[in-house]
Amino acid sequence: KLLYQRADEVRKKYCGDEVHLRGIIEFSNYCDQHCLYCGLRLHNTELERYRMTKEEIINAARFIYESGIRTIVLQSGEDKKFGCEDIEKIITAIKKDLDVAITLSTGEREFYEYKRWKDAGADRYLLKHETANQKLYSLYHQGDELDERIEHIKYLKSVGYQVGSGNIIGLPQQTIEDIANDILLLKELDIDMCSVSPFVPSQNSPYSNEESGNINLVLRTMAVARIVLRNSHIPATTALATLDIDGRKKGLQVGANIIMPNFTPQPYKEKYIIYENKARTDSDPKSFVKQLYKLIESVGRKVGNTKGHSLKVKEEV
Repeated sequence: KLLYQRADEVRKKYCGDEVHLRGIIEFSNYCDQHCLYCGLRLHNTELERYRMTKEEIINAARFIYESGIRTIVLQSGEDKKFGCEDIEKIITAIKKDLDVAITLSTGEREFYEYKRWKDAGADRYLLKHETANQKLYSLYHQGDELDERIEHIKYLKSVGYQVGSGNIIGLPQQTIEDIANDILLLKELDIDMCSVSPFVPSQNSPYSNEESGNINLVLRTMAVARIVLRNSHIPATTALATLDIDGRKKGLQVGANIIMPNFTPQPYKEKYIIYENKARTDSDPKSFVKQLYKLIESVGRKVGNTKGHSLKVKEEV
């Protein structure tokens, strides 16, 4: 209780009362990776795959803008066939058309691609480290190295992105020490946004029979992250709402200041299955945004009307 109260005070002092909304477009569910916990993994042959067209993505971005949201999150699996130039053209078109910030969340790509996308107008990049335990990272990621992921995060910062990272709570074999080290790593990286999400098992993945992350441990981790990281953005995630119908509200009360409604159009939305029983947003995203406004106001907060840039850089006028 005291921990949550302290986290809320720190949030108010360093982040204010605004809650920023970010509209997500999950534009491809193809993925070249084999992560043990994820439903998009390459080996999941049960999943019907899709790639949205440039026109579909731009239309979805326009719809987000019309809903009053000023950040577009372009998210996908690690889909190398969705080429550098394709993504570059989408960024350019959205930026030309709409006065928005663009966050990319497309996994590990080549360094030159990050640079080209930044030059095309992308503002932010979300690349979670998932666990600060090197052995567990290599286990979950089938041999990949945590150090390499950290190099990507550092490079993204070096070319001017506002960078988001974060962990997953409740992965098999994870300890409390690991979670503490996650927060210390995020502080060391001076991250602009920190996403603390619960593990939710996915069918057709090796961890399908494992238990979900503990909601109270997730909330405690969010609270500690807020106290330690102070002015980093922290979202109340969809996974939180998947485990607890009041998850978003609880998240806002322990330090969160971001909510990311899903604007992926049908028929694609149902096919982006990182984990099962994903909290369903209203089939009409605009009415879901209205619900979010009510939720945010119910905890004495207000919806931000800016792009909600990193609090570590001066907000653009």
